Amino acid sequence: MTAGTRDEWQEWRGWRAAAQDALYAPGGFYRRAEGPAGHFRTSVHASPVFAQAVARLLCRVDDALGRPAVLDFVDMAAGRGELAGGVLAALPADVTARTRVCAVEVAERPAGLDHRIEWLAEPPRGTTGLLFANEWLDNVPVEVAEVDAAGVARLVLVREDGTERLGAPVDGEPARWLERWWPLPGEEGLRAEIGLPRDEAWAAAVATLRRGLAVAVDYAHTADTRPPFGTLTGFREGRETTPVPDGSCDLTAHVALDACALPGGRVLPQREALRALGVTGARPPLTLASTDPAAYVRALAGAGEAAELTATGGLGDFGWLVQPRGVEDPF
Repeated sequence: MTAGTRDEWQEWRGWRAAAQDALYAPGGFYRRAEGPAGHFRTSVHASPVFAQAVARLLCRVDDALGRPAVLDFVDMAAGRGELAGGVLAALPADVTARTRVCAVEVAERPAGLDHRIEWLAEPPRGTTGLLFANEWLDNVPVEVAEVDAAGVARLVLVREDGTERLGAPVDGEPARWLERWWPLPGEEGLRAEIGLPRDEAWAAAVATLRRGLAVAVDYAHTADTRPPFGTLTGFREGRETTPVPDGSCDLTAHVALDACALPGGRVLPQREALRALGVTGARPPLTLASTDPAAYVRALAGAGEAAELTATGGLGDFGWLVQPRGVEDPF
């Protein structure tokens, strides 16, 4: 930490405000033309197998809802519409005919996106179907707290160049959130991300769903695995980098999904969720290589992609927060 002068005080802000501008203000990281895929790879970008699994989940929700006349699929933090387009392409024709696909994103609608996909800045209200948020909550900005030499948790302030200093003690609702979900021992230097804004963002998103299922997928930790020094980091051009709130890099922190969960919700690993949706990573039988070599090569490639999506130590470690609303849990 550095100690700024009194004249510099106005340059210092909490990480929540600094990241909000760096990511979402005009010219911010998520408004850039290349989109998130230009800087990091998510499950959506790793393989079409992921979108196909989400399409199967949407079909399960459709059945649970009694096959409504209009079935909604809402893709939160849609990037450039990759998941929305993949799900639409993977649905059976009879389901496609009833499905309204909405991509929710702050950036402008990308050129060439399927005309059947609605492009919105906020999720529509009163929907019936599946709301799916893949790597959204980790980009909902939060404050960072750090324990000072006296054992007091204080807000971390930051300048645009990434320089940090300690600010006021954490108090009010943020302090109560820390006490409940991420208690900090009085050891100097320990850090935590205060996930209250994510809890509120998730509750607001779920509230737009009249009936159906909401799912949040993210790097996550639970109460018994909170990292002692937090997880705030940056990504630029495929590489992890120092988090600097100047709009040049992604700013992300893992999500306390257990804190976000509303009554009836539960968290499971991505590998478990995808296997329940038919993604196993099993190799095709060798007999297929002799009877249909092209099909064998395709199946082998799909198995490799499925293995990546479910791998321990990788994408399989993501958490899925599954939140039914008026339907049974489909997993």
